Amino acid sequence: MNSKERVLTAFEHEEPDRVPVWCGASPEFWSKAKRTLGLDDEGLLRRIGDDFRRVYARYVGPLDVIIPRVPGAKIRTLFGVERSKLYYGYALNHPLSNASLREVEEYSWPNPAWIDVSNIRADAKKYYDQYAILGGDWSPFWHDVMELLGMENMFIKMHTEPEIVDAVFEQVVGYYEAVNRKIFKEAADLIDIFFIGNDLGTKHGPMISEKLFRRFVLPHLKRLVDLGHSYGLKVMLHCCGGFAELIPAMVEVGLDGLHAVQPSCRGMDLRRLKREYGDRILFNGAIDSTWLIFGTPEFVQAKTREVLEIMMPGGGYVAGASHDYILEETPVENVLAMFDTIHVYGHYR
Repeated sequence: MNSKERVLTAFEHEEPDRVPVWCGASPEFWSKAKRTLGLDDEGLLRRIGDDFRRVYARYVGPLDVIIPRVPGAKIRTLFGVERSKLYYGYALNHPLSNASLREVEEYSWPNPAWIDVSNIRADAKKYYDQYAILGGDWSPFWHDVMELLGMENMFIKMHTEPEIVDAVFEQVVGYYEAVNRKIFKEAADLIDIFFIGNDLGTKHGPMISEKLFRRFVLPHLKRLVDLGHSYGLKVMLHCCGGFAELIPAMVEVGLDGLHAVQPSCRGMDLRRLKREYGDRILFNGAIDSTWLIFGTPEFVQAKTREVLEIMMPGGGYVAGASHDYILEETPVENVLAMFDTIHVYGHYR
């Protein structure tokens, strides 16, 4: 099997020749690994044995929209939220925290025309025959709404002014729906998986109750799942933390895959997840990133084998770290130990 066939077989909950491999890494770790191994981007992907490649649209909108205006801000999102920095930063303002319905409607929402998709076909064609292609906008609508309203304020308004929360979700998801429709009209025939990200969990469980999740979030997740399916794509959600209570609802709306599965968080017991949902949703990740940071190569190898034994049977599993961004402080030798172990012990026959 080639990489594309391997991944799509796993998504059908059948056993491929070996478990597919995924590597999500921070730019800092990726640069360190390339320096350490003397490889370029494609060389490092091949050394790891990554079965995926990803294509991105480009922002071509007005620059003044994304230039920070608040002192101390490093970036301004398309939705007007000033952030202390792009990665692991925090919002410095909440533009719609006290907005009325009319103010929500009249807010300066981003224009889907600012996203250029003209490069995507050429980028995807480079890898289409060999690798599983990830595409679509990241679409972090949960985070955007939370930052526009403020976290505590958003949860309060879910009870006191639900129409405000609904209106903000509608605008944010409407933007992402339009952008992704542009991408898929351009190149859905060359894309395999619509990959989106919304962190709904913490170490101690979901950020939101199942009841509120179903009321406010799930309908919009379903919009994006249905959009991907309408173009014949599998849909995979990145979601950090413990969110086991929300998985049944995600399965109900047809979500095809979950990434990155953090076993150190409450409710994310791998044996239970595999037993209860393994035949209905693909799990991607599950090898604890803390093992990669603090362990030895021998420890990482042993733990990786344990995870493979639990998650591989019956297909429906992609092996990789339990966090989308392998952090810079992670030893390169531990990451290689993980992937080399997967390639040695991840064969089905």
